[in-house]
Amino acid sequence: MTTAVARFEKILVANRGEIAVRIIRACRELGIQSVAVYSEADAHSLPVHLADEAICIGPAPARASYLNIPAIMSAALISGAQAIHPGYGFLSESADFAEVCSGHGLVFIGPPAEVLARFHDKAATRLAMKKSGMPVIPGSDGPVRSVAEALRIAEAIGYPVMLKAKAGGGGRGMRKATSPSELQRLWPQASAEAKASFGDDGIYIERCLEGVRHVEAQIAVDESGQGICLGERECSIQRRNQKMIEEAPSASIGETLRQEIARLAVDAAVRSGYRNVGTFEFLVDAQNKAYFIEVNSRIQVEHTVTEMTTGMDLVKEQIALASGELLSFSEEQIWVKGHAIECRINAEDAAANFAPSTGVLTTWLPPAGPGIRLDTHCFQGYEVPPYYDSLLAKVIAWGRDRAEAVARMQRALDEFTIVGVTTNIGAHKKILGSDLFRAGQVTTHLIDTVGVDALAG
Repeated sequence: MTTAVARFEKILVANRGEIAVRIIRACRELGIQSVAVYSEADAHSLPVHLADEAICIGPAPARASYLNIPAIMSAALISGAQAIHPGYGFLSESADFAEVCSGHGLVFIGPPAEVLARFHDKAATRLAMKKSGMPVIPGSDGPVRSVAEALRIAEAIGYPVMLKAKAGGGGRGMRKATSPSELQRLWPQASAEAKASFGDDGIYIERCLEGVRHVEAQIAVDESGQGICLGERECSIQRRNQKMIEEAPSASIGETLRQEIARLAVDAAVRSGYRNVGTFEFLVDAQNKAYFIEVNSRIQVEHTVTEMTTGMDLVKEQIALASGELLSFSEEQIWVKGHAIECRINAEDAAANFAPSTGVLTTWLPPAGPGIRLDTHCFQGYEVPPYYDSLLAKVIAWGRDRAEAVARMQRALDEFTIVGVTTNIGAHKKILGSDLFRAGQVTTHLIDTVGVDALAG
């Protein structure tokens, strides 16, 4: 990856938290200087301490800082950075931001603006994939304009249905309606959340498939249009449509479906002109039929389990691809070795419907030992702010097989001691100890319908 090092002497990291730390470390290993940007609430955060430079870009609210394009661009230009890495969330899938970067001579480390624009509208993406022959869930062929139209579509495809933000992601702007009256009640909620989260209140509708698993394919495409799949991840353990536990490879699908999902993802990515690293997400029903749901045009939170099983550094690969390099490996060179599991450790109370928790981390004793990786921005004395996502850390366990990975994760969670905020570590322990999880028989709605305690029982 010498070209990347030669082209990029300095990269600005337009994010915060653990992903900012992850990117800064990749830059350090590549010999590239890093610039952290931070809000006033993050002035004493770990990315600020680790980066070669740090620039304050505004007050605590994300709209005034991490979503403030003029402030971020000013920081990039003042610092002399040649590229910007957006991480995940915030501006990572913003076509406008990517275009502004390009207009100022900066490389956006991710897909180009036209690709981001193509996949930003989830409803339009769904329709394009449907037209190209990709299997999709029955639903609307675009954003729904009114509650009356939504009721007509729901009646045609059958309840329950999912209301989804067309500019959405991360489980936000999503509501499940089981009847016409519930759809009417939830419509304004979904629309308002979509507007608040993404600046776009557009909603589309899909049939809500019950008893499905969430499986996603990690792809990468270089400037020549050569695309590969680095395997799939199982992300079925979710609460309120937000992922809690991810693993690679999936324990719930066979080799035939595994290869089919990889083929569908790579073919669609190459055909649509995708570039850099991304994820194509699918739902798999009880009959082992896969349905495309969306594209995430960025690095994923759960990229770690792919790295642990393939030995590939996806963040370094992002930087290399953005510099114009070709893929540093071929499909034949990708060997999935062993099994990896990631638990997202959040500051939240599972007993109170996963309500967020804030405070000062008076005790922080992270796990270690064979097969354990910890990605975090936290430390003893760190104050968890109320303004952002509640993610504190990602614990990743690798084992020679799934059983060893689970055992190592359970040991790591037992070791992890956090005092000062309420966390979901206890919920993770119960899930990992359940018979359904051990048998690989979990579904996306299991936690919301059964509950963590009932699952553990």
